[in-house]
Amino acid sequence: MRKMERRPFLGAAIAGFPYALLGQSPGTPMSSRIPPVLSGDDRLGEHHTIGVSSTNFKVLTRDTGGGLFVMEHTHRKKGGPPRHLHHTEDEWFFPLEGQYIVEVGSERYEVKAGDSILAPKGTPHAWAFVGDTPGRMIIAFAPAGKMEAFFRDAEKGASASAYSNDPEVFRKYGLELVGPPIKVG
Repeated sequence: MRKMERRPFLGAAIAGFPYALLGQSPGTPMSSRIPPVLSGDDRLGEHHTIGVSSTNFKVLTRDTGGGLFVMEHTHRKKGGPPRHLHHTEDEWFFPLEGQYIVEVGSERYEVKAGDSILAPKGTPHAWAFVGDTPGRMIIAFAPAGKMEAFFRDAEKGASASAYSNDPEVFRKYGLELVGPPIKVG
């Protein structure tokens, strides 16, 4: 297992998102029409529970014209989603607290607060919270695709259990289920 070198990736990663994803031209100040989302808050004040995490949506698909969707997962239980791939979205992971394992392709990484890793579209990947203290991780999807709709539907009734094991649910949102979750002790 490879350990990620701890570096300040956030600034570089955010700078890497093209202005076009945010509906802006280079050099144009960001719009103030979308208020900041405070720590621990959801963009719309909603509460989401998905799998082993409680989740706050930070940047909605509609906020960026479909260019970006950002969410923050909070973990108190170990685990994560099954191995899967996205046909149209890159997925970026940025732990804020706690310890995680992220598998991208055939590589496995231990990541901690301040590390980041990108799972490019078409690449099988999975992640799992493995820490003994609470964990928080930002996950961003670019373009947003159907990811916000996937997570909204995944937290509803029967779809919640399907989130972890139904290939048809994954296909409906442009994803492909390719394996089980990462085993954690």
